[in-house]
Amino acid sequence: MQSATRFTRLRAIPHAVMLTCLFGGVAVADDETPDLAPLAGSSAQVVEVRGQRGDDERLAPGLGNKLLPGSVTTVTAEDLATLDIGRDISNVFRRVPGVVANNIDQGDTGNGFRMRGFATQGTHGADTAIYIDGVPQNIPSSQGGAGHGPAFLEWMTGDMIDTFDVIKGPVSALYGDQNRAGAVAIRTREGGAATPSSATVTVESYGGRRGSLVLSNDFGHIRSLVVADRYSLDGFRHGASLDRNNLFWKLSTNIGDGVYSLRATYYKSDYAGAGYLSLPAMEAGLVDPHDTMFNLPGFGDAHRKTLVFNRSPASGDAGWFATAYAEDFARSRAIQTSTTLHTYGYDERDIFGARGGNTWVFGSAGVLTAGFEARKDKGDAFRQQYRNRQPTASYVNNQNLDLLTYGAFIQGQYRMLPTLKLHGGARYDRFDYDLVNRKLPAASTGYEASVVTPKYGAIWNVLPTVELYANIAQGFRSPAAEQISTSGSLGPLGALGGRSNPGIDPSRVRSHDLGFKAAPLDGLSVSGAFYFIQNDDEIINTAPDVFVASGQTTRRGLELDLHYQISSALNTYLSYGRILRAQLDNPAPGAGPRLSVPEHTWKAGVQYRTAMGPGRLSLSGDVYVTAGNPYYMGTPLYERDMPTYVRYDMKATYDLGKFQGSLFATLQPHEFASDIAYGTAGGLLVTTVPQATAGASLRYYF
Repeated sequence: MQSATRFTRLRAIPHAVMLTCLFGGVAVADDETPDLAPLAGSSAQVVEVRGQRGDDERLAPGLGNKLLPGSVTTVTAEDLATLDIGRDISNVFRRVPGVVANNIDQGDTGNGFRMRGFATQGTHGADTAIYIDGVPQNIPSSQGGAGHGPAFLEWMTGDMIDTFDVIKGPVSALYGDQNRAGAVAIRTREGGAATPSSATVTVESYGGRRGSLVLSNDFGHIRSLVVADRYSLDGFRHGASLDRNNLFWKLSTNIGDGVYSLRATYYKSDYAGAGYLSLPAMEAGLVDPHDTMFNLPGFGDAHRKTLVFNRSPASGDAGWFATAYAEDFARSRAIQTSTTLHTYGYDERDIFGARGGNTWVFGSAGVLTAGFEARKDKGDAFRQQYRNRQPTASYVNNQNLDLLTYGAFIQGQYRMLPTLKLHGGARYDRFDYDLVNRKLPAASTGYEASVVTPKYGAIWNVLPTVELYANIAQGFRSPAAEQISTSGSLGPLGALGGRSNPGIDPSRVRSHDLGFKAAPLDGLSVSGAFYFIQNDDEIINTAPDVFVASGQTTRRGLELDLHYQISSALNTYLSYGRILRAQLDNPAPGAGPRLSVPEHTWKAGVQYRTAMGPGRLSLSGDVYVTAGNPYYMGTPLYERDMPTYVRYDMKATYDLGKFQGSLFATLQPHEFASDIAYGTAGGLLVTTVPQATAGASLRYYF
C-alpha cells in the first residue's frame, strides 16, 4: 500500500515549457484559465502523469480512472493556465505524451485527436471516446464535420475545465463507442471559493480578439459558476474568419453524501475556411501561402444548447453516481471542390442520454464499479452539392437517423498480494437503429447489433519506486449510417436503387500493453509503455455500396516520458512517441498500406516561476515536433513523408495584486509550415499557418 501511495503523488514536470536560451523560439497563446497559485511563495505548477490513481483520490462522477493498469495523464486547471490555448481548445492536449491534437484551421469543424496510430488527419478525434461530465462527445455519422464519431469541443474554453484524464488504450470499461485508441474524461469546474471571478481581454496576431468573463459565487449552499466568452479572428489566410460565442452556467451543491450539479451551456459559431493548398505549387512559387483554395472560401456555422445533471459521492468514490443530459446540436460545413462548387454537410440532431451506477470500495483490498448508460440520437444528416453558394438538387447522401445505443459495464480491481493487483472489466453495448435514406429509399433499413468488450490486467510494485503493469483489452467502434445504408453516387433525392448492409458488425480491436513507472531519484519520474493493437474486423468497402467487417489493421508503438522537478521553481519534461507500425495488413489493389499518422512525436519543455518585485513572474516554453508522417502520390502510387513539423511556444505571465498580464508567442519556423496535410495523387495538400504569431492578455480578478 505504501508503494502504491507513493506513485499517486509522483508529479510530472508540468507541461509548460521550452528552454528559451536553447531554442530561442517564442510561442503561446491566450490565457483562458486563471492562475490559481498564490502570488507569493508558491511552488511551480505541475502536471500529474500516473500509471494509476491512488486509492483515496476523488474522481469524476462515474468516470473513475483509478487503478487502471495503463498510462493515464491528468491535467489540471492550474496547468492549463500556463498553456497556449488561443482559438483552438485542442491545445489543452499539447503536452500529453504521444498525443497529436489540433484544429484543422477551417473554422470550428472538429478537434483532431490522434494517439497510438489511430485517427488519421480527417477523422477529428474519432477512435478516442471523449466524455465531459459523463456525457459522450463523439457524434456518430456526422455530415457537418468529418465522418463517423468526430468530437466537437469548441463549445469549451479553458476557464470551464477543472481536470481531464487521457487514458491510453481501451483499458477502461467505463467508456463506450469509439474507445479504440483510448479515452478522454473531462470534468468541468465549480463555482465558489476555489474559482476566482475575473475579466480578461486579449489581442492576437491576425485580428484575434477575445473578451472573457468568469463569475464565481456562493449563494448559501449553492455554488455558481458563469463563464462567458467572445472570440473572433480574421485569419492568416485570405477568406478565413471565425466568430464564436460561448456561455456556461453551472450550479452545484452538497446534499447528504452527494454532490449534485446542473450545467447549461450555449455555443454559437460562424466561420469561413480557406481550404488547402498544393505544397509543390507553393514551393515552385506558383501559389501564395495566404491564398484561398480555388479562390472560393468554405463556410459553415454551428450551435449547441446542452443541459446536464450530475450526481457523485461527496467524499471518496464509494456510492452511487448518475448523469442525465439533453442537447440540441446543429452544425454545417461547406468544403470547396472547384471554383464554383461546395459540398455542404449538415447535422441537426436532438440527443438525450443517461448513465448511472455504483462504486464499492473494500478497504485497501479492492474496488468495484458497475453501471449502465443509454443514448438516443435523432435527427437529420446530409451532404448536398452547392453551386455558386446556392443549393442544388444533387446530394451525396441524405438520411434521417434514429440511433439508440444502450448497455452496461462493470470494472474492478483486487489486491491479491501487498505488491500485486489484478484488474478486470467488461462492457455490453447494443445498437438499435432506424435509418431512413431519403436519397435512395430502397436502402432504408433497421439495424440491430451488440458487442461485448472485455478488459483485464495486472499491476506489480516490484520495488517501492518501480511499478510494472500489463493489460489486454478490447475496444470497439460502431458502423456509420452510410456503411449500413449506402447512398451511391451523387444524385437527386428519391432515386431508384440502393443497398443496405444490416448484417455488418461493429469493429473491434484487441490491445496489449506492457509498461513501467519509476521514481529513481527524488523529483524524477520516468515511465514508458509498449503497445500492440490489432483490429481483426475493420469495416471496409469491398465493392460499390458494399461494406463488410473484414480485413485487418495493426498498430505497434512505444512511448517514453520523463519529468524532473529540479527545484520548487523549476521543472522540465521530455516525451517521445514512436509508431513502429500503423498499416492496413491487406490493402486494396492500388492502395498504400501505411496509415497517415506521424512515426515520431517529440515534446519537451521547461517552466520557471519566481517572485519579482511586488509580484510574481512565470516563464514557460514548449517545443513540439512530428516527423515521418507517410502519404501516397502519383500514378501508380509511391510513398513519401510529409515535411517535419516544428512548433515552439513561449509565455511570460506577471501577477501583481488583482492583475495578471501575459505575453505569448508561437513560432512555426518551417516555410509553408503545417500540422495538417493530406496526401493526394497530385501531391501533398496543406493548410498553411503563419511562421510567427504573438499576443497579449490582461486579466483582472475580483
